[in-house]
Amino acid sequence: MAEGLLKSKVNPEEVFVDSAGTSNYHIGDAPDPRSVSVAHKYGIDITDQLGRQFKIKDFDTFDHIYVMDNSNYRNVVALARDEKDEQKVSLILDKIFPGEDAAVPDPYQGGYQGFENAYNMLDEATTIIAEELKS
Repeated sequence: MAEGLLKSKVNPEEVFVDSAGTSNYHIGDAPDPRSVSVAHKYGIDITDQLGRQFKIKDFDTFDHIYVMDNSNYRNVVALARDEKDEQKVSLILDKIFPGEDAAVPDPYQGGYQGFENAYNMLDEATTIIAEELKS
């Protein structure tokens, strides 16, 4: 959802947005149907997204790498080649809860409402990110 949200808020000719997981068990999979449904409810189509695994070369491709929780943070930072790579990585919810190390709650544990809650948090965080990218 975060990918779809951010893509909807930036100029695709100026900002490249992509997403990746830190594990390999969803490679090539479409988003969870509940994610698709919640995004669609708000006018965002994420049906073209496919799961992929984060790679070391992503540090070269991206200026900013936002992760959903501390586990993802540790997994991504473990692949960093140097401090420059590490500095690109941050928790996405730090945008709305600075310094709190807040994680996006796992939506799978909360049913449809869990996906709705995650969407709302990610919507707020990606709005801030999009504004920062414009400046």
